[in-house]
Amino acid sequence: MADFMGLMRQAAELKSKMEAMQAELDQLEVEGAAGGGMVTMKMSAKGEVRSVNLDPSLMKPEDKEITEDLIVAAHADARRKAETLLQDKMKSLTGGLPLPPGLKLF
Repeated sequence: MADFMGLMRQAAELKSKMEAMQAELDQLEVEGAAGGGMVTMKMSAKGEVRSVNLDPSLMKPEDKEITEDLIVAAHADARRKAETLLQDKMKSLTGGLPLPPGLKLF
């Protein structure tokens, strides 16, 4: 019975740490870039886009498709960085134990 109580206490501590990490992820920002920095995007570690910055040279009508592609690429870069940050945070929280497949935190 003592082992069960210890396990329950550990589960409660992990839950508390997970909630704190969720709050922290709202505050952390990553920046993605594309086109040699012509397009940059800031987003929270949870994936919320906070800002997009476009180089003025991309504002020509004939560059519309290129600009759209660069925005998508900058978002993908920021998303990868956010996922890496999340994995690093989870490793420190779970002591290096891997997350179960399909577990999404944001």
